[in-house]
Amino acid sequence: MDEQSIKPLIGSALAQRRLSLHGKTALVTGASSGIGLAVSVKLAMEGCNLNLVARRKDRLIELKRELLHLNPGLQIKIIELDVTNKNCGNELDSLNATDVDILVNNAGLAAGFAKIVESNPDDWSKMLETNVSAAFEISRRVASKMILKNSGDVVVLSSVAAHYSYDNGAVYCATKHAIKAFHEALRLETLEHGIRVMMVSPGMVETEFSVVRFAGDQNRANSVYQGIQALDAGDIAESILFALQQPRHINLDEIIIKPQQQGNPWKVYRNP
Repeated sequence: MDEQSIKPLIGSALAQRRLSLHGKTALVTGASSGIGLAVSVKLAMEGCNLNLVARRKDRLIELKRELLHLNPGLQIKIIELDVTNKNCGNELDSLNATDVDILVNNAGLAAGFAKIVESNPDDWSKMLETNVSAAFEISRRVASKMILKNSGDVVVLSSVAAHYSYDNGAVYCATKHAIKAFHEALRLETLEHGIRVMMVSPGMVETEFSVVRFAGDQNRANSVYQGIQALDAGDIAESILFALQQPRHINLDEIIIKPQQQGNPWKVYRNP
């Protein structure tokens, strides 16, 4: 390789390639806790205006106050909303909350941990309504607005469960397989509109996830992460920020991120 061919490579390697998100408008669902909260903080620090969606208004009010303390110049709208509400899409439209540059479609949950024949169909409904119907509808609403302006980023929170089905979690795994399939299709359908569709699929993240899955049983939730340095919400938020800050010709279709001690959902090394 001669000097003339090396110089452009060096120049490319040294170039600042991170996109600025300053002044962009983001919509974050499930913003009151966990990954949604961590992403909101990261985006606020980058100068993004925010539409924060969650069921718990008191937490949203506190989050808005803290974010404005971090960056007083931001425009932050809080939206108290259950994404499983049948009128969720209409309510977001009426608030102009779907006219955004970045969607972080984060709201989701696991309910119950049991064999299929012993599981509760009410738990199935919760997961299907939140992880599938609501996630699909929000992505559809936001993408339709992004198509009109030929620009935008859709980031969806999935899970390693989209790749590995495991016993006692059949319906949760099924919802994440559905999310993966839906957003892969959305990516194909929006190529010509300059829209990036990206998915982040975490493994074990220590948030409220297991507390919700086990119906508030904190001891059982704690046992999930015993003997392992699990990921935290900030780890996932940092990955999302990295994906969003890539030059626009780069689409990180999926980031799969797990703790070093986790090989897959059922293979985990725990410290003695």
